[in-house]
Order: sequence, then structure tokens, then C-alpha cells
Amino acid sequence: MAELTVSEIRERLRQADEHTLPALERSLRGDSRKGVQSALKAACRRVAEQQAERERICGLWNFDQEILTQRGGTLLVGLDEVGRGPLAGPLAVGAVAFDLSAGAQVLPQLVGLNDSKQVKPAERVRLAQTIHEQAAAWTVAWIEPQDIDRLGITASLRKAFTQALHGIEQTLGNVDVILLDGNPLGLDSREVNVVKGDSKSASIAAASIVAKVARDHYMDEMDQQYPGYGFGHNKGYGSADHEEAIRSLGLSPLHRRSFCTKFLQESLF
Repeated sequence: MAELTVSEIRERLRQADEHTLPALERSLRGDSRKGVQSALKAACRRVAEQQAERERICGLWNFDQEILTQRGGTLLVGLDEVGRGPLAGPLAVGAVAFDLSAGAQVLPQLVGLNDSKQVKPAERVRLAQTIHEQAAAWTVAWIEPQDIDRLGITASLRKAFTQALHGIEQTLGNVDVILLDGNPLGLDSREVNVVKGDSKSASIAAASIVAKVARDHYMDEMDQQYPGYGFGHNKGYGSADHEEAIRSLGLSPLHRRSFCTKFLQESLF
């Protein structure tokens, strides 16, 4: 390797993976050039991070497999909600079911899968597309703002989760295990609640991703229909600029009036 320039070695290290890096590391161990050693350390760190990420994804997948084995059956679905607390826009519940016997084919493509709040927007879009392609079935159920006002958020959550589950069962048949993130909803006896489930379960994390991407896309569209509220960046949440826009423009048809009572009260004085 001594006949290669630092730039050439750096390029080889950049392309190295867990299979080819050990041999490169052995051959470069005695190279005294600082640039070579710096590039070698960077490559070792990158490959270690990639291995750790693959192990994390396997852990998410294994979590679902173990619960399915414990509960019995063959079909598990993960569900998660997005948009529980915004002042405007719908509630969205994602549901995803994977073929948990197909891990070797699916897992490499799910690198980066996590709670949607922990994933950068562009990566969320990539992962959502992968989930659409790799899941046995997926769906997103919606509850509109007017229905949230009429039903209340708890009943809206139950309705959306039920609709999302029904969407999966229409495609795949009866579900054996329903994984939910957070507190019990009491849907039925198949429900298993997982605290911080979107960071522990592949199916819940995937449901979080597809729901988040779908809702964000919808709010981007609503930004064009109802300009001035900043829906494209605040997604309907109560940011300072969003609240100021409500005071200036009033409520739009997209707003949850039951979440905006302070603005309605202010308008009376």
C-alpha cells in the first residue's frame, strides 16, 4: 500500500465495508503518514457505526418477533398516532404489518428506522417509501378537525386506531397481535402496549414514519390552501408565529376550535 498516495488510500477506505476493512487496516497499520492514519480511524468509526445501526434495527425486528411468539399467531400489526396535539389539521394513525419471517430481505433497507421525531425529514420520506414497498400491508387513518371537536381527542384516537386496524385486516385477514405505542386504549384483547414503542418496535416505528410523512405532506398542501398560518413549517402545531397568525387572521376551517378556546375568548374582548 506504500506505493499508493494518501488520496488513493482515502478513497479505498471510503469504499470499505465490514468485510474489506479488516484487511486494509492490517496493511495500513504501519503506514506513518498522518493522512492515512486519520482516514483509517474515520473508516473504522464509520463501519462501527454502521454495524451498531444494523444491530439496532435487528433489535427492533426481534422485539416484534418475540412478542408475536409469546402471544401466539402469525400476524402482528404496529400502530402509532401523529398529530395528537396541534391546533390545526387532522389526527393521523399509521398501521404497518411486516412479514416477520422475511427479515433478511427487509432489514437492510430499514436502516435508520426510528421514532419519526428522531428522523430527519428527507430520511423519513425515504423510509416511508421503503415501508410502503416492503410491508405486507400499511395504511393511514384520518380524523378531521371537525370530528376531533365533536368527539374529543380520546374518542378520536380510538376511532382512528380502529379504522387503521380495519384497513390492515381488510388486506391480510385477522390480526393476532396489536402493538400500540404508549398508554392502553382498550381496543380489544389483542392489544399490547409498549412504552416508547416507536423506539423499540419495528412495526410501531414504521407506523410512526408513514403517518408522519403522510400528515406532513397534507399540511404542506394546506399551506397553499390556507396561506399565512405557516402550515408548511409548523404543521399545525402551536408555534409563536402560528398563534400570531390566528390572532391576525382568525381561525381557518382546518383549525380545531376545541384546541383554540383561548383565541376565541380573546376575540370577545
